[in-house]
Amino acid sequence: MAKKYLDPKADLTFKRVFGEHKELLISFLNALLPLPQGKEIIDIQYRSPELVPISPDKKDTIVDVRCEDNDHRHFIVEMQMYWTNAFIKRALLNTCKAYSYPAGKGMLYDDLQPVYTLSLVNDIAFPQLDDFYHVYQLRHAKAQGYTIDDIQMVFIELPKFTPTSTADKRLRCLWLRFLTEINEHTKAPDPELLADKNVSKAIELVEESAYNEEELYTIDKYWDAVSRERTVMAEKYGLGLAKGRAEGRAEGLAEGLAKGEQQKAFLIAKNLKSMGLGTTDIMRATGLTEQEIEVL
Repeated sequence: MAKKYLDPKADLTFKRVFGEHKELLISFLNALLPLPQGKEIIDIQYRSPELVPISPDKKDTIVDVRCEDNDHRHFIVEMQMYWTNAFIKRALLNTCKAYSYPAGKGMLYDDLQPVYTLSLVNDIAFPQLDDFYHVYQLRHAKAQGYTIDDIQMVFIELPKFTPTSTADKRLRCLWLRFLTEINEHTKAPDPELLADKNVSKAIELVEESAYNEEELYTIDKYWDAVSRERTVMAEKYGLGLAKGRAEGRAEGLAEGLAKGEQQKAFLIAKNLKSMGLGTTDIMRATGLTEQEIEVL
């Protein structure tokens, strides 16, 4: 009987692979994070995914996977199925919480250690950019090469990734292929994926036979919730555009685009531009400014 596989991007399967098997998480982080040469992760300890703020009146947040390595660097991993403009701020908040987490009475500031946040996004987050891999860090505004490396945030847009789109190291490509190619439609994994022992083990962990009936039901509910949320977002986008057109005002159109996620307008504009439409026509069709269209 042919094996059946589950999508590793689902909440339960993602945490089963990376939240319970530290050798897989170490391989994953070393492949996907911009760690300095010679500073790869050797060992980790899992930490609670709940980030409790120092001040009791602030909001707790929960991430998918959180760990610390032997050098006391902190790592946060999140799988995000759809993008909203607020997500980048949430990621920044969690990163700052993790950075300040050891703080307490009598602490030395030298005790604060770097934090890396890895956000895997199964959506288009930065439509203006062709690349799928985005690193944010603190840089000097004028002097090139001067950075504060204690906080680094990496966003990976999975829909943009293709095995031929990157010249990055092989293991990074294999892990991204695992996230984008393995799902319920997989008949037989590519032998290249199975050749790496860690990726091969991750594939075994998402075999449908490894989950009981209750877990499979939970996974189905998760995908149903994702579908419903996407439907709501799409409806808001459509209603916003309709409202903008009905009001016949630039303000109404801008409001509609904002409610429907403005990045969708960038995608439309990019396609129209590739078809040879002029800037003025694209502005009318999308509500974007001339400057926004010119940088596409």
